[in-house]
Amino acid sequence: MALAMAGLTVPATAAAPVTGPDATFLKTIHQGNLAEIATAKDAQKHTTSTCVKQVADMFVRDHTKFDAQVVALARSKGVTLSSTGGTAQQKQLTTLKSLHGKRDYNRVWLQSQDTSHRQALALIDKEVSSGKNAKTRALARGARPTVAKHLQAVSGGICHTGKGRTGTRS
Repeated sequence: MALAMAGLTVPATAAAPVTGPDATFLKTIHQGNLAEIATAKDAQKHTTSTCVKQVADMFVRDHTKFDAQVVALARSKGVTLSSTGGTAQQKQLTTLKSLHGKRDYNRVWLQSQDTSHRQALALIDKEVSSGKNAKTRALARGARPTVAKHLQAVSGGICHTGKGRTGTRS
């Protein structure tokens, strides 16, 4: 259903399985989505900044929606996805948890989000330009504007609200 809402359709019977770089894209972007959702939920609970809370709310909403699309496409293409984030993502969450109640929490969260969204955009751009599977490329193309918007919200490790560049560093 989520794919249909995004303008993508998945046939009732799985077509040829996705392999190689397209499968790697689905697996990697899924792990990234899981990490974004987990760290954003942590920020929703532990930030002291209204801006960070608003950005975290947006990340949870958007990455949950995007990941549902990734999971549906992967399932239809015979790609098995991990149920947990990767080691780097788990380390990032552990670091954030160690900063609960500390002054550096917002700064570290914003900087890590800037880095992870830059990496996600590079991955998406690579899939759009060189992916072999049309549906996987379309999924990446459809996600790009949202991920770019997320990067703008945390660009430079500074929180930017939707009302311009009036965010905070902490």
